[in-house]
Amino acid sequence: MNHKRQIPFVKHRRKFFMISLAMLAAGIILLLTAGLNLGIDFESGSRIEIGSDQTLTEEEVENAFSEAGKGYEPDDVTLAGENNEMAQARFIGALTQEEIAEIQTYFTEEYGEEPNVSTVSPQVGQELALNALTSVLIASIGIIIYISIRFQFLYGVAAIVALLHDAFFIIVFFSLLQIEVNVPFIAAVLTIVGYSINDTIVTFDRIRENMNKAPRLETFEHLSGVVDMSLNQTLTRSINTVLTVVLAASALFIFGGEAIRSFALALLIGLIAGTYSSIFLAAQIWSVWEWRRLKKKREKGEDEDEEEEHELYPER
Repeated sequence: MNHKRQIPFVKHRRKFFMISLAMLAAGIILLLTAGLNLGIDFESGSRIEIGSDQTLTEEEVENAFSEAGKGYEPDDVTLAGENNEMAQARFIGALTQEEIAEIQTYFTEEYGEEPNVSTVSPQVGQELALNALTSVLIASIGIIIYISIRFQFLYGVAAIVALLHDAFFIIVFFSLLQIEVNVPFIAAVLTIVGYSINDTIVTFDRIRENMNKAPRLETFEHLSGVVDMSLNQTLTRSINTVLTVVLAASALFIFGGEAIRSFALALLIGLIAGTYSSIFLAAQIWSVWEWRRLKKKREKGEDEDEEEEHELYPER
């Protein structure tokens, strides 16, 4: 392959690292200030789904709740259906059985359909959040073990750094737009973890293959040349794959309805972040760490040779 025509990814690694670090700092500040818009899956609350044979508006639904019994004020109202004939009202803080019965009676009389009510207690919300975090941690540990066995430990650590980067980017984006974080969001994050690690493993497999063919690596430039060659060889495949999945996720986002829209959006953002990390982050991190490992191994070997020579020729 003509190396002059290759894109020098590793040469610009510091720029990629700075971009990711800047995004990390901005994301932490955003999360500390704006936080996440947690749905009732992770916070105590009630969700009421209302159906009607006519088109609904947010103002109409809010007015209906204010006229129901005590006068309720939903924290969020979302419309769904082809003609917005369905609405979903969210209340932070669980409603009592008496309040639920009062709301159901009112809407049944006004719209002819009994609303569906789902309530999550604080204990269940905390358990769901803990289970979501645990699932991500278990997946990360399993990935490190698998890649360490198949490749080496440094490959695994670099892959996990890239995965955490992808997951964090999705979380920050949802915090920025204050989109509700629910169970489908967690499913999307885990889906992206699986997709991203697959793309990273393909790249690492090509790097390992080219490393086995390469002569002795005397300088970092030699190592970066192998990494650049591997990334350029897998670049077209990575772009084609992500474009195919992006088209499918975009179709879900546009035609999938309100219930699945946050899942599809998280997929879209995660696919972009995952492609970026696989090409511009994971391989570059590994190349830096691998060169340090090779240098230490070489220095250790030279020290052992000097000690052996001193034992054979003490006069020297």
